Amino acid sequence: MYIPKQYRMKNEEAVQIMKSNPFALLITVNEHRPLATHIPLEIREDEGKIYATGHIAYGNMQKKTLDNNSDVLLIFQGQHAYISSSWYQCEEVPTWDYLAVHAYGSARLITEDELISSLDTMLNHYEGHRENGRTWETFDPELLKSEMKGIVGFEIEITSIQAAAKMSQNRNDTDYKAIITELEKSNEQGEIQVAKWMREQRKGSIE
Repeated sequence: MYIPKQYRMKNEEAVQIMKSNPFALLITVNEHRPLATHIPLEIREDEGKIYATGHIAYGNMQKKTLDNNSDVLLIFQGQHAYISSSWYQCEEVPTWDYLAVHAYGSARLITEDELISSLDTMLNHYEGHRENGRTWETFDPELLKSEMKGIVGFEIEITSIQAAAKMSQNRNDTDYKAIITELEKSNEQGEIQVAKWMREQRKGSIE
C-alpha cells in the first residue's frame, strides 16, 4: 500500500486498529486468480508475535489456499469520511480521510481443538457481556458438532504490516479544527469517529 511518510502508523497503533475493526478482507491467490472473503477475526498477541484466527465455510474454495501459505493478505478498514474542501480557508480540492491496515502473513489450517478454542473465545467476546448471551457452554453439543462440519479454521501469523492514518495531518490548525467541527455535525457515526480521532491527535493545540 502506498503510504506517504506523514500518514504511516506504528505497528502498535495498527494492531489496535485491527482489534477494533476485526471484520477484515482475507485475500489469497489461486492459480493466478485473487480470492477474497469478508470475515470476522480474532486478533491476539503472543510472545511478541501477532496472530489472526478465524474460519470460513467448508464450501469456500479459498480454504485450499490457506494450508501452509506464506503469502496471505488481510485488509482492515478503520474510520473514514469524506472531507469537503468548502471547509478550508483557501481553495483546495476535496479528499477522503481514513484509517487502513494491510497485514501480510503466513496461514495454516488449524486442528479441531484449536478451532473450538477460537470459537469459544469469539463467542465469549461477542456474547459474554450480553444478557442471556450464548457462549460455547450454553449450546447443545450436538448442534455445535453439526455446525462445525460446515467450517474450516485457520490461523495467520502476521509477518508484515502496512498501516495508514490519512487524517488531514497536512492541514493547519485552523483548517484542521474546521474539519472536526463539520464532521461533528454529522449524524453518521463514521464521520463522528473520524472527528474524535482527529481531535485526540491535536489535543491542546486546537481547543
